[in-house]
Amino acid sequence: MKLFPAIDLKDGKCVRLKQGDFSDVKVYSEDPLKMAKQFEQDGATFLHVVDLDGARTGNGLNKETIKKIIQETNLSVQVGGGIRTIESIDGWIQCGVERVILGTIAVESEEFVKEAVKQYAEKIAVGVDAKDSKVATHGWETLSNMDSLVFCKNLLNLGVKTIIYTDISKDGMLSGPNIEIYKKLLDLESVNIIASGGIGSLKELKELAEIGAYGAITGKALYEGKFTVEEALQCLQNESYLA
Repeated sequence: MKLFPAIDLKDGKCVRLKQGDFSDVKVYSEDPLKMAKQFEQDGATFLHVVDLDGARTGNGLNKETIKKIIQETNLSVQVGGGIRTIESIDGWIQCGVERVILGTIAVESEEFVKEAVKQYAEKIAVGVDAKDSKVATHGWETLSNMDSLVFCKNLLNLGVKTIIYTDISKDGMLSGPNIEIYKKLLDLESVNIIASGGIGSLKELKELAEIGAYGAITGKALYEGKFTVEEALQCLQNESYLA
Protein backbone atom coordinates (compact mmCIF):
# COMPACT_ATOMS: atom_id res chain seq x y z
CA MET A 1 0.00 0.00 0.00
CA LYS A 2 1.24 3.46 -0.89
CA LEU A 3 1.64 6.16 1.73
CA PHE A 4 0.58 9.71 0.83
CA PRO A 5 1.62 12.32 3.39
CA ALA A 6 -0.80 15.24 3.04
CA ILE A 7 -0.21 18.94 2.67
CA ASP A 8 -3.35 21.08 2.82
CA LEU A 9 -2.73 24.64 1.69
CA LYS A 10 -4.60 27.71 2.84
CA ASP A 11 -3.23 31.22 2.26
CA GLY A 12 0.11 29.67 1.29
CA LYS A 13 0.43 27.87 4.64
CA CYS A 14 0.32 24.22 5.58
CA VAL A 15 -2.86 23.68 7.64
CA ARG A 16 -5.37 21.09 8.81
CA LEU A 17 -9.09 21.64 9.13
CA LYS A 18 -11.13 19.71 11.65
CA GLN A 19 -13.90 17.79 9.85
CA GLY A 20 -13.59 20.17 6.90
CA ASP A 21 -14.55 23.21 8.98
CA PHE A 22 -12.97 26.37 7.52
CA SER A 23 -13.38 28.15 10.86
CA ASP A 24 -11.40 25.43 12.69
CA VAL A 25 -7.96 25.83 11.12
CA LYS A 26 -4.64 24.86 12.64
CA VAL A 27 -1.47 26.10 10.95
CA TYR A 28 1.31 23.50 11.06
CA SER A 29 3.87 25.22 8.89
CA GLU A 30 4.41 28.58 7.22
CA ASP A 31 6.68 26.81 4.72
CA PRO A 32 4.97 23.99 2.78
CA LEU A 33 8.02 23.44 0.55
CA LYS A 34 10.18 22.76 3.60
CA MET A 35 7.50 20.34 4.86
CA ALA A 36 7.44 18.49 1.51
CA LYS A 37 11.24 18.23 1.52
CA GLN A 38 11.10 16.84 5.06
CA PHE A 39 8.60 14.16 4.00
CA GLU A 40 10.89 13.25 1.10
CA GLN A 41 13.92 13.10 3.40
CA ASP A 42 11.97 10.75 5.68
CA GLY A 43 11.47 8.34 2.78
CA ALA A 44 8.15 9.40 1.23
CA THR A 45 7.86 9.01 -2.54
CA PHE A 46 4.28 10.28 -2.87
CA LEU A 47 2.57 13.47 -1.76
CA HIS A 48 -1.09 14.45 -1.58
CA VAL A 49 -1.64 18.20 -1.92
CA VAL A 50 -4.96 20.00 -1.51
CA ASP A 51 -5.50 23.63 -2.38
CA LEU A 52 -8.21 24.45 0.17
CA ASP A 53 -8.70 27.98 -1.15
CA GLY A 54 -9.16 26.50 -4.62
CA ALA A 55 -11.64 23.87 -3.40
CA ARG A 56 -13.77 26.55 -1.87
CA THR A 57 -13.62 29.23 -4.54
CA GLY A 58 -12.16 27.60 -7.63
CA ASN A 59 -9.20 30.03 -7.56
CA GLY A 60 -5.75 28.46 -7.73
CA LEU A 61 -4.21 30.77 -5.12
CA ASN A 62 -1.59 28.29 -3.95
CA LYS A 63 -0.45 27.25 -7.40
CA GLU A 64 3.04 28.75 -7.14
CA THR A 65 3.70 26.92 -3.88
CA ILE A 66 2.62 23.62 -5.43
CA LYS A 67 4.75 24.26 -8.53
CA LYS A 68 7.79 24.79 -6.30
CA ILE A 69 7.16 21.48 -4.52
CA ILE A 70 7.03 19.69 -7.88
CA GLN A 71 10.16 21.43 -9.15
CA GLU A 72 12.28 21.12 -6.02
CA THR A 73 11.50 17.57 -4.90
CA ASN A 74 11.34 14.17 -6.61
CA LEU A 75 8.00 13.42 -4.98
CA SER A 76 5.20 12.03 -7.08
CA VAL A 77 2.51 14.64 -6.42
CA GLN A 78 -1.26 14.36 -6.71
CA VAL A 79 -3.18 17.63 -6.52
CA GLY A 80 -6.79 18.53 -5.81
CA GLY A 81 -8.84 21.58 -4.96
CA GLY A 82 -10.77 23.79 -7.35
CA ILE A 83 -9.89 21.91 -10.54
CA ARG A 84 -12.98 22.47 -12.66
CA THR A 85 -11.80 22.94 -16.26
CA ILE A 86 -9.86 20.91 -18.81
CA GLU A 87 -7.42 23.86 -19.07
CA SER A 88 -6.75 23.61 -15.36
CA ILE A 89 -6.09 19.84 -15.59
CA ASP A 90 -3.81 20.47 -18.54
CA GLY A 91 -1.93 23.17 -16.65
CA TRP A 92 -1.26 20.86 -13.72
CA ILE A 93 -0.12 18.00 -15.91
CA GLN A 94 2.23 20.37 -17.76
CA CYS A 95 3.61 21.34 -14.31
CA GLY A 96 4.53 17.71 -13.69
CA VAL A 97 1.69 16.57 -11.45
CA GLU A 98 1.34 12.78 -11.38
CA ARG A 99 -2.40 12.75 -10.77
CA VAL A 100 -5.11 15.41 -10.81
CA ILE A 101 -7.99 15.02 -8.37
CA LEU A 102 -11.45 16.15 -9.43
CA GLY A 103 -13.92 17.01 -6.69
CA THR A 104 -17.03 19.17 -7.01
CA ILE A 105 -17.03 19.08 -10.83
CA ALA A 106 -17.25 15.27 -10.80
CA VAL A 107 -20.54 15.50 -8.89
CA GLU A 108 -21.88 18.24 -11.12
CA SER A 109 -20.91 16.91 -14.54
CA GLU A 110 -20.55 13.31 -15.73
CA GLU A 111 -19.64 14.65 -19.16
CA PHE A 112 -16.66 16.49 -17.73
CA VAL A 113 -15.40 13.34 -15.99
CA LYS A 114 -15.78 11.36 -19.22
CA GLU A 115 -13.86 13.98 -21.19
CA ALA A 116 -11.09 14.23 -18.56
CA VAL A 117 -10.65 10.44 -18.44
CA LYS A 118 -10.68 10.26 -22.23
CA GLN A 119 -7.87 12.83 -22.45
CA TYR A 120 -5.77 11.96 -19.41
CA ALA A 121 -6.69 8.35 -18.52
CA GLU A 122 -5.11 7.19 -15.24
CA LYS A 123 -3.81 10.69 -14.46
CA ILE A 124 -7.35 11.50 -13.32
CA ALA A 125 -8.58 10.62 -9.84
CA VAL A 126 -11.86 11.59 -8.24
CA GLY A 127 -12.03 12.68 -4.64
CA VAL A 128 -15.24 11.45 -3.06
CA ASP A 129 -15.87 13.32 0.19
CA ALA A 130 -18.74 11.87 2.19
CA LYS A 131 -20.62 12.60 5.38
CA ASP A 132 -23.23 10.11 6.62
CA SER A 133 -22.71 8.29 3.29
CA LYS A 134 -23.77 11.38 1.30
CA VAL A 135 -21.41 13.15 -1.12
CA ALA A 136 -20.23 16.65 -0.12
CA THR A 137 -19.00 19.36 -2.51
CA HIS A 138 -17.47 22.87 -2.59
CA GLY A 139 -14.77 22.26 -0.02
CA TRP A 140 -17.19 20.10 1.99
CA GLU A 141 -19.52 23.02 2.63
CA THR A 142 -22.45 21.62 0.63
CA LEU A 143 -24.03 18.20 1.22
CA SER A 144 -25.79 16.52 -1.71
CA ASN A 145 -28.46 13.79 -1.65
CA MET A 146 -26.21 11.42 -3.56
CA ASP A 147 -25.26 8.14 -1.91
CA SER A 148 -21.46 7.90 -1.89
CA LEU A 149 -21.30 4.20 -2.79
CA VAL A 150 -23.68 4.62 -5.74
CA PHE A 151 -21.60 7.60 -6.87
CA CYS A 152 -18.38 5.54 -6.73
CA LYS A 153 -19.96 2.78 -8.84
CA ASN A 154 -21.02 5.39 -11.36
CA LEU A 155 -17.45 6.76 -11.54
CA LEU A 156 -16.25 3.27 -12.44
CA ASN A 157 -18.64 3.21 -15.37
CA LEU A 158 -17.16 6.52 -16.53
CA GLY A 159 -13.69 4.94 -16.63
CA VAL A 160 -12.22 6.43 -13.44
CA LYS A 161 -9.33 4.28 -12.19
CA THR A 162 -8.54 5.95 -8.85
CA ILE A 163 -10.96 7.07 -6.14
CA ILE A 164 -9.83 8.95 -3.05
CA TYR A 165 -12.53 8.43 -0.47
CA THR A 166 -12.67 10.72 2.56
CA ASP A 167 -15.06 10.23 5.44
CA ILE A 168 -15.46 13.86 6.57
CA SER A 169 -16.74 12.92 10.01
CA LYS A 170 -13.40 11.18 10.64
CA ASP A 171 -11.09 13.75 9.06
CA GLY A 172 -8.66 15.43 11.42
CA MET A 173 -10.11 13.53 14.38
CA LEU A 174 -7.47 10.75 14.66
CA SER A 175 -10.35 8.47 15.68
CA GLY A 176 -9.68 5.72 13.15
CA PRO A 177 -10.79 5.37 9.51
CA ASN A 178 -14.20 4.07 8.47
CA ILE A 179 -13.02 0.51 7.75
CA GLU A 180 -16.52 -0.75 6.90
CA ILE A 181 -17.00 1.68 4.01
CA TYR A 182 -13.54 0.86 2.63
CA LYS A 183 -14.37 -2.86 2.69
CA LYS A 184 -17.45 -2.12 0.57
CA LEU A 185 -15.46 0.07 -1.82
CA LEU A 186 -12.78 -2.58 -2.18
CA ASP A 187 -15.42 -4.98 -3.50
CA LEU A 188 -15.59 -2.79 -6.61
CA GLU A 189 -13.60 -4.19 -9.51
CA SER A 190 -10.65 -2.56 -11.29
CA VAL A 191 -10.34 0.66 -9.31
CA ASN A 192 -7.64 1.89 -6.94
CA ILE A 193 -9.06 3.03 -3.61
CA ILE A 194 -7.07 5.56 -1.60
CA ALA A 195 -8.30 5.96 1.97
CA SER A 196 -8.34 9.32 3.68
CA GLY A 197 -9.59 10.65 6.99
CA GLY A 198 -9.11 9.60 10.59
CA ILE A 199 -5.92 7.54 10.45
CA GLY A 200 -4.35 7.98 13.87
CA SER A 201 -2.10 4.97 14.38
CA LEU A 202 0.18 2.51 12.60
CA LYS A 203 -2.27 -0.24 13.50
CA GLU A 204 -5.00 1.51 11.49
CA LEU A 205 -2.63 2.02 8.59
CA LYS A 206 -1.81 -1.69 8.64
CA GLU A 207 -5.51 -2.57 8.74
CA LEU A 208 -6.15 -0.55 5.56
CA ALA A 209 -3.22 -2.31 3.87
CA GLU A 210 -4.56 -5.70 4.94
CA ILE A 211 -8.03 -5.12 3.47
CA GLY A 212 -6.39 -4.18 0.15
CA ALA A 213 -6.43 -0.38 -0.07
CA TYR A 214 -4.19 0.96 -2.84
CA GLY A 215 -3.08 3.90 -0.72
CA ALA A 216 -3.65 5.86 2.45
CA ILE A 217 -3.46 9.60 2.98
CA THR A 218 -2.24 10.75 6.34
CA GLY A 219 -1.96 14.32 7.55
CA LYS A 220 -2.75 15.11 11.14
CA ALA A 221 -1.19 11.91 12.54
CA LEU A 222 2.16 12.95 11.04
CA TYR A 223 1.84 16.57 12.16
CA GLU A 224 0.84 15.59 15.69
CA GLY A 225 3.67 13.06 15.96
CA LYS A 226 1.48 9.94 16.27
CA PHE A 227 3.95 8.25 13.92
CA THR A 228 6.60 9.31 11.40
CA VAL A 229 6.78 8.72 7.65
CA GLU A 230 9.69 6.40 8.35
CA GLU A 231 7.69 4.31 10.85
CA ALA A 232 4.69 4.18 8.53
CA LEU A 233 6.78 2.92 5.62
CA GLN A 234 8.47 0.34 7.84
CA CYS A 235 5.08 -0.83 9.04
CA LEU A 236 3.82 -1.22 5.46
CA GLN A 237 6.94 -2.93 4.14
CA ASN A 238 7.38 -5.39 6.98
CA GLU A 239 4.77 -8.13 7.38
CA SER A 240 5.74 -8.86 10.97
CA TYR A 241 5.79 -5.19 12.07
CA LEU A 242 3.19 -4.75 14.84
CA ALA A 243 2.21 -8.42 14.47
